[in-house]
Amino acid sequence: MGQSLTKNYLHIVFSTKLRQPLITEDIENELFAYLGGICNELECKPIKIGGYLDHIHVLCNLSKKIALAKFMELLKANSSKWIKTKGNGFGNFYWQDGYGAFSVSEKDLPAVVNYISNQKEHHKNKDFKNEFRSILKKYNVEYDERYVWE
Repeated sequence: MGQSLTKNYLHIVFSTKLRQPLITEDIENELFAYLGGICNELECKPIKIGGYLDHIHVLCNLSKKIALAKFMELLKANSSKWIKTKGNGFGNFYWQDGYGAFSVSEKDLPAVVNYISNQKEHHKNKDFKNEFRSILKKYNVEYDERYVWE
């Protein structure tokens, strides 16, 4: 084949270090837009970005030019540096080391977009830990609870 053709939709989830509630209403939209800019810069077309106080959801089409681990390294490092410039309250902002990344079929994109769009409503009844456990169960991901949160 003369060229590489890919379409890898991913639902990526990651949290603030120690799940600190630092993604407040006054910064969230700007943060989501900044994350989208990084995605675009890395040719990983963002479809929907959202989250809640202590975590982020990114739905994107992973570029054929970058490995997932490198994409996550750049996404988290650049956004962490940026948010630290947003005021004294963000001086100690860090992302948790790990992340979850799950493939999404094209037919399921609208449901994932809706899910990400309704994070505030969703988290009236479920904290991040329970949400993430539900996502792991949905995608049938085996994990060791001892290593997921730290």
